[in-house]
This record gives sequence, C-alpha cells and structure tokens, in this order.
Amino acid sequence: MHDFKHFADELTRLDQMGRRRELQPRSITGVTFDHDGQTLINFGSNDYLGLSSSNTAPDGVRGSGASALVCGWTDDHQSLANAIARLESTESAVVFPSGYAACSGAVATLARKGDLILSDQLNHASLIDGCRMSTAQCMVYPHRNCASVAELLSLHQIKYETIWIVTDSVFSMDGNVAPLVQLCELADQFGATVLVDEAHGTGVLGATGSGGCEELGVKHRVPVRIGTLSKAIGCQGGFVAGPQVVIDYLINRCRSLIYSTSLAPTVVTSAIDSIAKIKSEPERRIRVRELSARLRDQLGIAREGIENEIPIIPIIIGGEQETVQRSQQLWEQGFYVPAIRPPTVPDKSSRLRISLSADHTDEMVDQLVTALRQS
Repeated sequence: MHDFKHFADELTRLDQMGRRRELQPRSITGVTFDHDGQTLINFGSNDYLGLSSSNTAPDGVRGSGASALVCGWTDDHQSLANAIARLESTESAVVFPSGYAACSGAVATLARKGDLILSDQLNHASLIDGCRMSTAQCMVYPHRNCASVAELLSLHQIKYETIWIVTDSVFSMDGNVAPLVQLCELADQFGATVLVDEAHGTGVLGATGSGGCEELGVKHRVPVRIGTLSKAIGCQGGFVAGPQVVIDYLINRCRSLIYSTSLAPTVVTSAIDSIAKIKSEPERRIRVRELSARLRDQLGIAREGIENEIPIIPIIIGGEQETVQRSQQLWEQGFYVPAIRPPTVPDKSSRLRISLSADHTDEMVDQLVTALRQS
C-alpha cells in the first residue's frame, strides 16, 4: 500500500537526466572543508563576510553558510538525521530549518496533482499552508471526525491516485489526541496513506518518546511522520522521517528544504544531545505527564486515557478581552500564561494555554492553581 512507486519513478527519471541530488556530509570550517581526507577551498558558501566562523563564534562556528544541498550539510547534520530515523524506527530522515518548513514543505511536495488530501479542521497552520501550496485537491474534515473521513474516502476513493489523511498527533491549542488507530484502519480499508505531525508528541508520548504514533501502537502503519526540534527536544528545526524513497524525493523536490539555509552546526549538536536524553532519561516524560494529570485533577478538567497526561492544558474563557485580562492578572501574580485568541483558535473560544515542563515543581503548579482560582 505504501510502496510510493511514483516517487521512485520520478527519482529514476532525475537519475537519467543527471539531475538527481544527494546530501553530502561535509566538515565546514569557513573557507575550507574536509571531505574524504582532502581539504578543499570552499567557494560555495554564502558567508560573504566570514562571520559564520569568526573567532567570537561559539565553538568556532555560528552558521552553516548555505543550504543543505550546496554545502550546509555536515557530518553532524547526517548524525542528527540518523538519530531521528532510529527514534522514529524509519529507514531515513531529513532535517529542515524549522518545524513549519518541514510541515508545509512535506505536505506541499508529497501530495501531488491527482492526489486528494483529507485534513483535520484543527491542524496546525503549517500543515494547512502545505495543503494550500500543494497541487493536490484538499478537503477539510470536522475535527477528529472519523465518520466524516470514512464518508469522504468512500465517495472519492476511485477518483484519486493517492489519498493522504493529514493530521497532528497532539493538537497544539486543545491538548487532545488524534484518533490515529481509527484513521489507520480507514487508511487500510480504502488504500489511503496517513501522514502525522508529531510536533507535540515527540519526547512526551510513547515508550521510547517518539510520539503519539508509538503511544497508540500505529508507528508501523504511519509511513511518513513530521516533527520539530523546537519543543520537547528544546532546540530549533524540524524533520521528516519515513521510507528512504520518500526522503530522497523530498531532498530533490521540497522547496522549503532545497532553498533554505540549513541549521547552524551548534543547534544540530544540541539536538543530537537532546534526542539521546529522550532515550536515556525517560523520567523527564514520566514527570511531565504526571504533572499534567495532577494539574488537570486540581482544576477539575480530567480527561480519559493519555489525554489526561498531555502537557497542553487550555482554559477556555471565550471572549478575547476577558482572556487578555485574565492573562494580565496572572502576570501580575507572577505567572506567564499566554492568552490565545482568533485566528489561532476559533471565534469565541479564546483561552489561556498552560504548557507544562518537567522542570516545573509541584509547588509551582500548586501556586498556579491558587492563582487561577483567584483570578
């Protein structure tokens, strides 16, 4: 079902034309770099003033100097991609300059003319923009409504070459979880492909911390997964993990990857370290999940199953001005809880959005509860 033959065919065509591109890890050190034991003088970087490797830069390097395909892909970038692929249990992965670039670029590139995208109503803006940029047809289904997905699949199955079901795993403004098991069952039934953004699942959910797909036991049924390095991983950037043919296709066709300067090397090494800690320090995700359940219980908004342990806790106020006032009151009491308003959330659903961290203490959470009750 997920052979992605059309991607393989396109890569073969690029091979025949001499246009196929591959990422080549290079050890960049300003105007020189080492490759296969040879030191080359670098005339490919955009580091026009030489500041990316100035003496004042941390560890001697501040920026990558160019896009990944030019000379911005180092051995560390490849090591990070390999670490992500291992975490996600996929054949390959590629790193983007941001989670937004990964989401928008992947959806826009993989869903082609003749395809259909079924997109959850409350998907992140980056996924929505990817749908809009794609040449595929897009239909939006009501939030987490599997009956609607089934109906759309039944109606349109024979009209499209590939149907993509695109969803967040954890929805960023509500803290709820996509019905991934049911979506995978529908995908199997109708020959569709599920694509999941794990931005708020990575590091928090799953036995190894790889996200909601792992938590719900569908990791092997979701061939393409997108994520960010800027949330639980605590750095910057984004990634797509999946079959080798999909990653190779993105490297050759994804505009937000090809035409963006790659991540700074210092960010890359930090991300590698954080991914190692996700595996070696499971107590961090245990802690934040326990705090999430504790806070929900204290606020009387407990949920069923894993949703009770998601560290995104919205408090719906409704009116925009009132929400801003409540946020300001909390600020004056020593708490920063951002006010989230339209168009980020639907009209009349403005809210305070609490985000928990493993570094929060029980005392901090108790103090917040007291402040919320008083405001």
